[in-house]
Amino acid sequence: MSTTAATVPGDASHVADEIVARLERLPFSRFHLHLASILGVGTFFDAFDSLTIASALPVIFGTLHIGFVNAGLVVSAGFFGALVGAIIIGFLSELYGRKFAFLFSLLLFGLATAAVPFSWNLRSMLVLRVLQGLGIGGEVPIAAAMLNEFVRGRNRGRVGGLYQSLFAWGTILTPTLSLLFFAAFGLQLGWKVLFWFGGVPVLAAVYGLFRLPESPRWLADKGRTTEANQVVASIEAHYDPTDLEAPEVHFQADVKPTRFGELFAGGYWRRTVLIWTQFFTYSVVSNTLGGWLPTVYTRVGHVSTQFALVLTIIGGIVGVTVGAYGFAFFSDRIGRKPLFVLGFALIILGGLAGILMVSLLHAASWPILFSAGVIMLLGTGFNSNGVYLYTAELFPTRMRAWATSTGHGASRLAGVIGPILLGILLASKFGIGGLYAMFLIAAIIGLMVMLALGIETKQQVLEEISA
Repeated sequence: MSTTAATVPGDASHVADEIVARLERLPFSRFHLHLASILGVGTFFDAFDSLTIASALPVIFGTLHIGFVNAGLVVSAGFFGALVGAIIIGFLSELYGRKFAFLFSLLLFGLATAAVPFSWNLRSMLVLRVLQGLGIGGEVPIAAAMLNEFVRGRNRGRVGGLYQSLFAWGTILTPTLSLLFFAAFGLQLGWKVLFWFGGVPVLAAVYGLFRLPESPRWLADKGRTTEANQVVASIEAHYDPTDLEAPEVHFQADVKPTRFGELFAGGYWRRTVLIWTQFFTYSVVSNTLGGWLPTVYTRVGHVSTQFALVLTIIGGIVGVTVGAYGFAFFSDRIGRKPLFVLGFALIILGGLAGILMVSLLHAASWPILFSAGVIMLLGTGFNSNGVYLYTAELFPTRMRAWATSTGHGASRLAGVIGPILLGILLASKFGIGGLYAMFLIAAIIGLMVMLALGIETKQQVLEEISA
């Protein structure tokens, strides 16, 4: 890890303070749009590549001759890889930079996704799914931390929320493109083309190698103030100097060394409990629904694969337009915490509705599955679109990506556990009612922890919140 030898610690701290002040005066510009576009390719395909297995699973059932339990392993293998990847790549991002970690993640999951169709049996598919998950687990938290380190506090909620909606659109366009590929190539070839298309992040990684800047906040944190100044100066070149306010230092930058165990020290342990719980509980719902909805519609609701994908698309669009964009447009006005509370409340409502309808009607028809699913997707939309922004706000630069990655790891852990439990529940006497009960319990826990430990962060400078 290199540092700028020309600065002494006091000088480095003062320069870092000025870098924060200069960044906080910059409104959203073409530079930020270009940055978000590069990062957004990764975030979009992170979701897309995570959920290709959901669209392909009904076909893979017959191709590899597997049942519910083994299908659950196929889905969970990717989440297990993502859990490991989030921890490892998050660790690397604090040591070697956001840019390195982000590009490495893109390259890894792009190559692994394109290789999945070459699986010749269940074991080979599980191995490739784990490798795919390693890269997927690292990308989203690193990209979220990196974007937040460039955007000023007064509109970070809107910018971050709109950016994170790319992940939601990835979840929607996965079944949409699945329908197109299945129609054009047939089921047996179409699912393979879907995975090959998921290899696009490899091209984005090559482009980003030359055009993606390193985070100036991270550079300043590591004492590399000359490089940090160069990055900020290149951003300021996009503006007319007469339009910019003079930078005023109000907050001290984070220039302390990274201690990975600090997540559990001082006042940060409460924030760690908060974000780990939030990530895990909403993800038990979103990851399980996202990975299994088309299969649940076909196997439990007894509809065709094509109609199951249509239902999945409609539910995803509702989740994006109301949940994701609702968070983007209201988080800087009414705050992060009220929207998270609303999200968990909607999941509880959807879980209760599903249990009551199945109990009263004694049948799990597709309208029941769809109605309960849409309500819960609305709730997960508020949480999934805001939790990465929220985590990046709660922790200082020295452990921002690390904290976000560990939270993302909790989400991936939920992705390992949820689909396996779903397969077991569907094959047991509890059936679909047991699934709704699992979602209900998870949301109640998430709501209670958010009410008890959640803090408000709207329109504040990162260094103000994380001090």
